[in-house]
Amino acid sequence: MNGVELRAVLATGPLLADGGMGTSLIEGGRPIDSCFEALNLQDPVAVGDVHRGFVEAGARLVLTNTFGANRFRLERHGLSGSVGPLVRAGVEIARGSGAEYVAGSVGPLGVRLAPYGRVSAEAAFDAYSEAIEALAEAGVDVLIIETQTDLREMEQALAASHEAAPGLAVLASSTFTRDDRTLLGSTPAQVAARLAELGADAIGVNCGEGPAQALRVVRAMAPVAAGLPMLARANAGGPRQVGGRFVYPATPGYFADHARAMLDEGVALIGGCCGTGPAHTSAVAAAIERAPGRALVDVAEYVEPSSAVTGVSVVPTGLQEKLSRGAFVIAVEMEPPRSFDVSRLVAAAETLTSAGADVVDVADSPMAKMRMSAWAACRAIQDQAGAETTLHFPTRGRNLLRLQGDLLGAHALGIRNIFVCVGDPVTIGDFPQGSNNVDVTATGLLSLINEEFNRGLDRSGASIGEPTSFFAGAAVSPVAGDLVREVRLLRKKVDSGARFLLSQPVYSVEPISLLRDAYEREFGELTVPVLAGVLPLVTGRHAEFLHNEVPGILIPDEARERLAAAGDDSGKTGIAMATELIEELRSQVQGIYLMPQFGRFDLAAEVVEAARRSS
Repeated sequence: MNGVELRAVLATGPLLADGGMGTSLIEGGRPIDSCFEALNLQDPVAVGDVHRGFVEAGARLVLTNTFGANRFRLERHGLSGSVGPLVRAGVEIARGSGAEYVAGSVGPLGVRLAPYGRVSAEAAFDAYSEAIEALAEAGVDVLIIETQTDLREMEQALAASHEAAPGLAVLASSTFTRDDRTLLGSTPAQVAARLAELGADAIGVNCGEGPAQALRVVRAMAPVAAGLPMLARANAGGPRQVGGRFVYPATPGYFADHARAMLDEGVALIGGCCGTGPAHTSAVAAAIERAPGRALVDVAEYVEPSSAVTGVSVVPTGLQEKLSRGAFVIAVEMEPPRSFDVSRLVAAAETLTSAGADVVDVADSPMAKMRMSAWAACRAIQDQAGAETTLHFPTRGRNLLRLQGDLLGAHALGIRNIFVCVGDPVTIGDFPQGSNNVDVTATGLLSLINEEFNRGLDRSGASIGEPTSFFAGAAVSPVAGDLVREVRLLRKKVDSGARFLLSQPVYSVEPISLLRDAYEREFGELTVPVLAGVLPLVTGRHAEFLHNEVPGILIPDEARERLAAAGDDSGKTGIAMATELIEELRSQVQGIYLMPQFGRFDLAAEVVEAARRSS
């Protein structure tokens, strides 16, 4: 099928493709690190069963099990000389599935091209030519170059396609990170424009963070796609590692709703990628059959006001999205470990998110104690527990140069939620002789993030390449001794761009109410979302210590008396008191900021579950 014939097929209506071959094989018991392409010869029945499952669910087009059938990827399994046999077998199996069309899957080489890697453009061209020539000779209907992250590698793949298989239509598809960029930083518009220039017959997106992202990418690509047909094959949500295995959370119904929205945007070839099975395909088939009309889903592009001058679209964080729609948010604080072992940290984060926590807040050297880097802990939690994080970012001990470098490092690690604070003085911690300098105040850092970094500039006004997309919050103390001074400082934080507020622990609604009243009298309504600090009490002695020795914590007499009277049941009483307080706070705040004590994340999970049950 050439490009003209492909357009003719797509003009008759949406073409439904299959779902995830690799994840289907894994679900069937294959190890995640096995060579799936080798199964074309070793276990063709297993591969054929996956194909037939998708065809029976309604797929008209299947992709051959040849994603990694190139000399570089196969070399890792000692099979670099088996490209031809594995490709031919893969095409034969796909042909036997009963599918109307067979697409030859051409994945990335799995190596980096120079100058970022050691593989030359010529070597990449040769590797792609070998695989594509074998696919063409085996009789595929079209080629699909998929899951690409490097436009320079895509150039070689397309050039090889045009030389090795000049009669075949070529579909080209990229994948994007959470920021809607390729791993090497290209935007959807840049990818679409370049692929059109390189002569692709259809362009689009596959894999990635799920159907909502795919819809955003399609919308960004369409205006510069030069009228080419669009394709979209999303993952079933962003992959998350839970209990040692990757899971994809998007249900078939959710996936189909977004597929319908993509069809409304003009997508001509729709399908699934990792985590999508026959149930997803069947749901999309039903969506295609429904009467035309706008889909009942809204995933509009989000543009930060501070980034509008750059024209860069910004994807909201989960925390940002939930706060913007008025959801009640539960954040839980965790401390990084005092070693390089993150296993307990990750296990606790999994427990908390399973209980219903929305975000894990990672403190940075609390009480000036030596701990692992907070941003490293955030990355471990995000990667291994699949939980969203907020990084505590104190200004104390960081000069202006290091502060800006640390922000860039956090952004590069995928950390977007930032809680700006001054930090605890080092004089109270492990190393009292350390530097205690504060080059930048909390309001100054908020201003730097919102007015410079999120606009693509550093403090001197020089470019940092592209704008960051930080969602920054600040601290507030409802029990401050001078409430007038506190609300004036709060006003400065709001004016500097604080988008959410975390309070110190409270033990009644009164401090929050008094803070709001004081702010409203001087500045009008406080519209920035507040997450009230909730620190569950464990014993009577614990309550007395906090009340008498920790600045900024005031525990009412009746609360301390109730806990003291509980005796051996003080732990349960503390949980009950925290749960009751959360219910009382709901009318005044948009969430809670839970601070587990003594590493008792099991008790914290009980509080989270109780709060979720009453939501």
